[in-house]
Amino acid sequence: MDFHGSLRLIAKDAANEPEVVHGSPNGGRDRGSTAEQVRDARARLAQGTDIKPEFAYELLSMFVRNEFGAVATIQLLAVIFSLASMFWAPVGEAIVWLLLVIFSKVLLLELCRRFLITPRTEINVGLWRRRLILAELVGGLVWAGFALVGAGTHDASSHVFIFASLIVVLAIRMTFASTVMPILYVGTIPMTVAVVARLLLLDHPFYWAMASMAVGVHVYFIFLAKGLNSTALAMLEFRAEKDALIAELEGEKSISDEARRRAESANIAKSRFLATMSHELRTPLNAILGFSEAMKAEIMGPLENTTYKEYAGDIHESGRHLLHLINEILDLSRIEAGRYELHEEPVRLSDIAEDCHRLLKLRAESKGLHIVLEFDPRLPQIWVDERA
Repeated sequence: MDFHGSLRLIAKDAANEPEVVHGSPNGGRDRGSTAEQVRDARARLAQGTDIKPEFAYELLSMFVRNEFGAVATIQLLAVIFSLASMFWAPVGEAIVWLLLVIFSKVLLLELCRRFLITPRTEINVGLWRRRLILAELVGGLVWAGFALVGAGTHDASSHVFIFASLIVVLAIRMTFASTVMPILYVGTIPMTVAVVARLLLLDHPFYWAMASMAVGVHVYFIFLAKGLNSTALAMLEFRAEKDALIAELEGEKSISDEARRRAESANIAKSRFLATMSHELRTPLNAILGFSEAMKAEIMGPLENTTYKEYAGDIHESGRHLLHLINEILDLSRIEAGRYELHEEPVRLSDIAEDCHRLLKLRAESKGLHIVLEFDPRLPQIWVDERA
């Protein structure tokens, strides 16, 4: 097994030759990413667009909300156009056209209302996209009919007004329908075609120039709308990336919180263990220190064998050293908990050297070594915490 980033499985074939199979630890993640890409590709093919399904839904939602925001604007504009057309066209034609505009707008708004009240999980993006395109096509054909209102008149001002109305409608639809380009196409191309056809039929170079201008303006607005569409799509992608990063950060935070909780639990368990062990060790250690000190001081009577007296002193010093180690371990736990307090006092370095000499003396003598202490007795004292 290789612990440097990959897993190796060794198998033997019929010829007893080892075969090494490498597996990436990220294989599961790669397979999950590939499966997600396949699902996205299938969804895009099903709805007939290259946009991700979640982005397509958001773009449709933006279009629907824009339509509700432009209800008064479009209706007021239709009323103004209808009243203005009465100066050169029969009143009946203007009224019929206005009623058709209102009907087509109500049809589109009803679809938009149903779209908004339908739960997200029940919406087929491709189906609703086609419904809205069809409703917008009806509206586009009705607006194209404005070029036919008063078509038999030869009033030059009517042609100029219709040309201007085309530009206004193109600008409005570019603003509100640019999130879904097919809807923009079916809503504006019929009117442009109708206006251009009316101008071309007038058989005059001036109107031909206006017709070419109408085509150029339409193409220009289409390019602008594509830019707005790209901006909206990029905004959705950035928002999705931001949401993914936030979700990933929340997941990592939960993992880190769990790891911190486990570390704190382990630290508490360690502190309890140290406290228990220090108590269990100090109880027999105090007895060892007491008896060894009594033997060294010959409290119960003199020791006839000087070697035993030295052994008692060594036992006492070793016990003191062990007690010092236990205190240091407890001090480390206090430092980790942030509760350690320094107790500074004057300390001579020669005393510390003598303590170390006594601890190493037995081991040195067992190996036939002799340690010689040499230090300047005039060494100054230092102000420290001796336990630290």
